[in-house]
Amino acid sequence: MPVTFLHTADWQLGKPFAGIADPQKRALVQQERLAVLDRIAAAAQECGAQFILVAGDLFDSPSATKATVAAACSALGRMAVPVLAIPGNHDHGGPGSIWEQEFFKRECAALAPNFRILLTPEPVELEHVVLFPCPLLRRAESMDPTAWLREEGRFAEVAPDKARVVLAHGSVQGFGGSTDEEESPVGSNRIDLGRLPSGSFDYVALGDWHGTKAIASHAWYSGTPEPDRFPKGEANEPGHILRVTVARGTLPEVERLATARLRWQQIEWIFTEDSALDALRQTISEWLGQQAGRDLLRLELSGSLGIAAGVELQQALESWDARLLRLKLTDFTTTAPSSGELAALTQRAGDPLISRVASQLAGVAAGAGEDAVIARLALRDLYALVVAD
Repeated sequence: MPVTFLHTADWQLGKPFAGIADPQKRALVQQERLAVLDRIAAAAQECGAQFILVAGDLFDSPSATKATVAAACSALGRMAVPVLAIPGNHDHGGPGSIWEQEFFKRECAALAPNFRILLTPEPVELEHVVLFPCPLLRRAESMDPTAWLREEGRFAEVAPDKARVVLAHGSVQGFGGSTDEEESPVGSNRIDLGRLPSGSFDYVALGDWHGTKAIASHAWYSGTPEPDRFPKGEANEPGHILRVTVARGTLPEVERLATARLRWQQIEWIFTEDSALDALRQTISEWLGQQAGRDLLRLELSGSLGIAAGVELQQALESWDARLLRLKLTDFTTTAPSSGELAALTQRAGDPLISRVASQLAGVAAGAGEDAVIARLALRDLYALVVAD
């Protein structure tokens, strides 16, 4: 009989987002990782999911705060269907894990009796499906966590008519979540799907890679339901959960369901002339619209601008930084003052001190090296004070 469930992973509740300097903005991003759980609950009801699978990293670390644990258990309880999870590398099931802490056990019993953490590699039989959990019991496993599924006679007592679903967290051969961020040593938590007995499993629910990706027709990474980092290429598609319908001996039907609210964007921009600044402002304005508090932007700038355009750029950056949850800026823009801009600073009959200082800076700026860079910035700041105002 076909069974429908939701596949999700890599919630990483309690992630600190240390790169966001403003504490209020940081709290908003952290809160969104909890808010998405209610969207998952709503999706489960809308699509008639019989249960939800979390393929590891429900928490960001084994030492999540009590507030995070309580909020997570409350959200899990609101899902109203069974939720089954395995520990991943962030919330591994080894000694000192969050799963064995008394506070978690109490909160889970009180708020989320529908939740079950699977800490043992052994079949778990549900009404229409058999789960094969491959929990990580330490942050970095040197052995393939799915190796136990290759043991002879493993399926002798498994119901032959029920769909078989593997739940695992790690990097598959030739593709890996561990390259997505510096989380585990290279070579750890490696999963070799090719060595699983042919036809023995109907779906493999994977976690670790934060983008949604099909590894095979029956094996998928769900990705994180709420993006937590800047894009790493077009193939990385975070912000989804997967609706899966599967029956024994048939290919699964897999549908992506969008769940993200925050937008993480990356823009690379080269200034070839001052008018390119207007084009950049237009691009970012069209992307942001009139909203604030929803977007994070990695902005990489290069090329050169005149002094006046450089002042305008700094003002635009100030505005964007205020409106964005995070502006991660890499600015290699150089200042290339026009003859008119230099004249406005160096030929000030009524202000000989400014003229003399500007002339000295212009001489240094015409050279090379760090002193020239500093002099160009100083000219820009001086221009903003005495000309632009």
